[in-house]
Amino acid sequence: MVDIATRVYNHKWKIDPIVRSLIDTDFYKLLMCQSIFRNRPDTTVCFSLINRTRSIRLADLIDEGELREQLDHVRSLRLSRGEGTWLRGNTFYGKRQMFRPDFMEFLENLRLPPYHLEKRDGQYELTFEGRWPEVMMWEIPALAILMELRSRAVLATLGRFELQVLYARAMTRLWEKIEKLREMPDLRIADFGTRRRHSFLWQDWAVQAMIEGLGERFTGTSNCLIAMRRDIEAIGTNAHELPMVYAALADTDQELRQAPYRVLADWHEEHDGNLRMILPDTYGTEGFLAGAPDWLAGWTGIRIDSGDPATGAETAIRWWQDRGEDPTKKLVIFSDGLDVDKIAELHRRFHGRVKVSFGWGTLLTNDFRGLVAGDGLAPFSLVCKAVSANGRPTVKLSDNPAKATGPAAEIARYRRVFDVGQQSAVDVVV
Repeated sequence: MVDIATRVYNHKWKIDPIVRSLIDTDFYKLLMCQSIFRNRPDTTVCFSLINRTRSIRLADLIDEGELREQLDHVRSLRLSRGEGTWLRGNTFYGKRQMFRPDFMEFLENLRLPPYHLEKRDGQYELTFEGRWPEVMMWEIPALAILMELRSRAVLATLGRFELQVLYARAMTRLWEKIEKLREMPDLRIADFGTRRRHSFLWQDWAVQAMIEGLGERFTGTSNCLIAMRRDIEAIGTNAHELPMVYAALADTDQELRQAPYRVLADWHEEHDGNLRMILPDTYGTEGFLAGAPDWLAGWTGIRIDSGDPATGAETAIRWWQDRGEDPTKKLVIFSDGLDVDKIAELHRRFHGRVKVSFGWGTLLTNDFRGLVAGDGLAPFSLVCKAVSANGRPTVKLSDNPAKATGPAAEIARYRRVFDVGQQSAVDVVV
């Protein structure tokens, strides 16, 4: 097992680049990329970094030269022969050859496109623009780089023994969480923590701890590189990016209303089983379910990623019941801002009523709260979103208005088109 504290103290650029591979990314990015490559390959999109926690002035913490060095390193990466073989030949979600030959040829020749970086008011403005299947692959590496450079900036002030104690405390904290998770019957939980992890080495350690501590109750990781190296399942389906871009491309309000369902119709043609998961909150869960076509009720389940998670699950249960479906046969994946106490609460409430699963993110892979002076390692909310498609702005509403993104006039239009009523704001922590 890697001695993380010593590695951090002695880290050298060539040994520890922040992003080690093009598949050091979330599995759903590859699944979505294949769908986009097939259905919308020539769409031009722009992705932009958005720091929701403005009090953390990243440009004051992170050296611009070091940031550029890490970003340039990612542009030098290509899929290795072993990684290509794993993607081509492995079984994912019970399906062999998940990735088509034409898509694999594209991926094996992919180099990420250029980026644009500048400083403004203590923050970095980092954007990527180009063909959608290429530009979208920047999202996870960009977030991982900024998160880890911030960690490195804080850790650079610590001595060798301070680092040993810091990581010992963080390991103890995580193991105590795992011991609490062991008490939950029929628990199903996966690592969703790539995008806002403390570091690659820490995420890898956390995954190994989950494997040993939970056994089969730990279902896998969203991180493809770690899944390959640790011989565990790669987990993930789709994300808000798809409906956001499809909606931006709509020419009329009617087309806009149908855009989220058009996304899932394209998905339906490619995937079955547990890959048929609904992510309904991009423009409000209640409105999405109210207007959903009947065939969506037959999908495997739903992922809840904003708003009050219990309210979202109860809404889904009522929707299935109204459509003549048995909720006990449906899968509900909770994935927003989870920590062990919230996991336990949701598990108690919904165990036996639905099939319950958890995608545990930032507070699995980046919980160093209170472990350094000034709480300088506390996680914060950093995202990288598609902000335009073919020159049109994108919008995300979600079930939490504090997460809404897009121009104010377009947000108002989307709220009208999708008939979004009163929403309650919830503080965005991670």
